[in-house]
Amino acid sequence: MSKPTPISGFPEWTPAQRMIEQFVLDRIRATFELYGFAPLETRSVEPLDQLLRKGETSKEVYLLRRLQADADGPTGDDALGLHFDLTVPFARYVLENAGKLQFPFRRYQIQKVWRGERPQEGRYREFLQADIDIVDRDTLPAHYEAEMPLVIGDALRSLPIPPVRIQVNNRKICEGFYRGIGLTDTEAALRAVDKLDKIGPAGVTELLASTAGASEAQAKAVLSLAEISAPDASFADAVRGLGVSDPLLDEGVAELAAVVETAAAHAPGLCVADLRIARGLDYYTGTVYETQMIGYERFGSICSGGRYDNLASSGNVRFPGVGISIGVTRLLGLLFGAEALSVSRSVPTCVLVAVTAEEDRAASDAVAAALRSRGVPTEVSPSAAKFGKQIRYAERRGIPYVWFPGADGDEVKDIRSGEQVAASAGEWTPPRADLKPLVGPAGTGV
Repeated sequence: MSKPTPISGFPEWTPAQRMIEQFVLDRIRATFELYGFAPLETRSVEPLDQLLRKGETSKEVYLLRRLQADADGPTGDDALGLHFDLTVPFARYVLENAGKLQFPFRRYQIQKVWRGERPQEGRYREFLQADIDIVDRDTLPAHYEAEMPLVIGDALRSLPIPPVRIQVNNRKICEGFYRGIGLTDTEAALRAVDKLDKIGPAGVTELLASTAGASEAQAKAVLSLAEISAPDASFADAVRGLGVSDPLLDEGVAELAAVVETAAAHAPGLCVADLRIARGLDYYTGTVYETQMIGYERFGSICSGGRYDNLASSGNVRFPGVGISIGVTRLLGLLFGAEALSVSRSVPTCVLVAVTAEEDRAASDAVAAALRSRGVPTEVSPSAAKFGKQIRYAERRGIPYVWFPGADGDEVKDIRSGEQVAASAGEWTPPRADLKPLVGPAGTGV
């Protein structure tokens, strides 16, 4: 096989990075379960017509096609694409299994998704997301929208990463405001505002005129709304100060105030009301979230989501929901790129059992089995080389202890300090800090 050419946008972590990723996933999973979310995994593909229905995604969907497929391309049930998020598959799952689920249904889902984006730092074509959603039948109380930031705040605080700030808005505020100033194509206006950080106020003004039919005065009003930001419910006064009235606007202000106040009571500084946050996907109808990692703001959101009322429906029955997703690969890719995370060793192994001679390997295997039965990650030396060479093998792999079986009793050596003591495989336990690799910010000595 010739030397392979790397494919951009499909990250492959080193073993040490993968251990950090697994640590992060375990912490996130534990927090989700503390809040009562149940695990779920859905298939990787969805019908293409479903994937293309919601938002500006048509250029991002990867089509699934057999090598020997018909020249005309797939049609009907054969037209499948890899899912670009976990919300659309979840909505489909709810519709198919509504009779088996207890509502409100709380689920978490940690899976890979695929998007045909241009790869760049923090953006990938294959990446891992960790989602939570709460969905109910017919109606979903607004207090669930206030719960989402609490879960995410706790999950991200459990990780050795920089602090985060969750920016929240409510689509009802935007849509009610746009209606109040006479704009009829509110979705086009929302998509324009969603690009504010990328193209700036002048670009958004042009986009509002070309796609939403906004006049200069209307565009100015839209941008004035987007400029409002506050760490508390005082944003409401700023909105009212713009002099626009609409019932949907008032409803959105009240809901967003509840989200901000609930978050402030749980974790002061976690949330900020930021009325430029729009989210480009069309299915959001209420609160929307974007999360920035302090010091990495230029890379955009690492966690986002929102309320949706019309994504899942069957006949006259609707299943409204609210969800938020952590971009795990995005988060880790940024931190790996900055060399901001470290792990105390590059292998799980805590103990290497030395082999005195090949004919004595069974004795070393028995020691390893005894240690493993007590939860100590252990491997046996690959050869019966001189002990010095076996110790150097452990050093290269970052294994902290070497075990020496002996006819008159065993000994274990901490190869970092050089301390060597008598030990029994049925009783000896390493310090807790050595049992498993430790993950932490770079430079902290883990």
